[in-house]
Amino acid sequence: MNPRDRHPSGGHRVAVTGIGLKTPVGHTLDEAYAAVLAGKPAATRLDRLVEAGLPVHIACLVPEFDTEPYLSRREARQIDRPARLLLCAAADALADAELPAGQPRERIGVQIGTGIGGLTSMEEATAGYVHRPRDLPVHTVPRTMANSPACRVALRHGFQGVCTTYSSACASGGTALAEAARRIRHGELDVAVAGGVDAAVSTVVLGSFARMRALSLRNDQPALASRPFDADRDGFVMGEGAVVLVLERWEAARARGARIHGEIAGYAENCDAFHIAAPHEDGELAARCMRAAVADAGLALADIGHISAHGTSTVPGDRAEARAVARCYGAEPPPVTAIKGVTGHLIGAAGALAAALALRCAADGLVPPIANLRASPEADLLDLVHRTPRAVAPAPVLSNAFGFGGQNACLVLAPPT
Repeated sequence: MNPRDRHPSGGHRVAVTGIGLKTPVGHTLDEAYAAVLAGKPAATRLDRLVEAGLPVHIACLVPEFDTEPYLSRREARQIDRPARLLLCAAADALADAELPAGQPRERIGVQIGTGIGGLTSMEEATAGYVHRPRDLPVHTVPRTMANSPACRVALRHGFQGVCTTYSSACASGGTALAEAARRIRHGELDVAVAGGVDAAVSTVVLGSFARMRALSLRNDQPALASRPFDADRDGFVMGEGAVVLVLERWEAARARGARIHGEIAGYAENCDAFHIAAPHEDGELAARCMRAAVADAGLALADIGHISAHGTSTVPGDRAEARAVARCYGAEPPPVTAIKGVTGHLIGAAGALAAALALRCAADGLVPPIANLRASPEADLLDLVHRTPRAVAPAPVLSNAFGFGGQNACLVLAPPT
């Protein structure tokens, strides 16, 4: 192996050669990137949530798009929304990657994260058929399986490598990317189609999060509802979407002349082991995860150009993350951004969307502003970017994804070099 292609921690470097997404802020990376740079929130009021009697009336939905280029009418009927979104995002990512036709299918894997899985489809089946179970649609089980979206991608493209679904709550997308990168680095796969998906804007899901007081209730001000690190934050805004990255061995991508978006240079995962729905207040385990990801990349903390925070807009979550960053960096942290003020919280797809955008930011040397940030109780701990994008030197980005159960996944995304 050429020393340039060897990862500092051993094994192969991991290139990102394809990106596809279907999100509330666009159907392409260019659209999503423009939206977060502009700080334009995607939240909107939904009449169906009002009619359902829910206390929360707002969410961030994927804008409607033509699925015919991606799915037959039969497929569109048989599969549920998460699988539809993921199939479309995966198709775009693979088109972007332009993999060689002769790529061995047994060396291509699929790794997808989801926090909610098929719960919304189960909710629909229960509501419609609980009193007449003999009439249940024949595709009910495949629609409700958490691994169905990932398997649909493998089936569609004939990928015969390991096909795995990861569920680590809101860290799921980051977990899937980390595990896919690990398999590429250590030679288990040549190519991985990896990312996250969730589409959970439903009565049971939103009602449950509302009971936990995790959702913003700014029903009359959707655009102002999600406000990471802001003093007046009152919860997150539910989003939906699918984000897929195509990962390859760096030397193979370079040899075939592929366009390389950047590199998954480092990763780490751990667990707070503290509470099923709350982060540890001191941020220590999250800080350890961040430090481990940077060390895995063979970098020093000072090499990080900025941090893409998990930043959901909940009081305890943002506070704990701020303390984690402070534990890492002390009084001189790098600039910090959080995209959920614009995108909403995509649950299982959140970490994958943050990673995709971080790759573009790392290459361009731009840090998006945190939407709706006016004043922050965490301002003494963090260098929070707000109002306008900040120009920095192109450099690796540390991207955090944290989830219920104390699940922590941190990625280092580096520009192509």
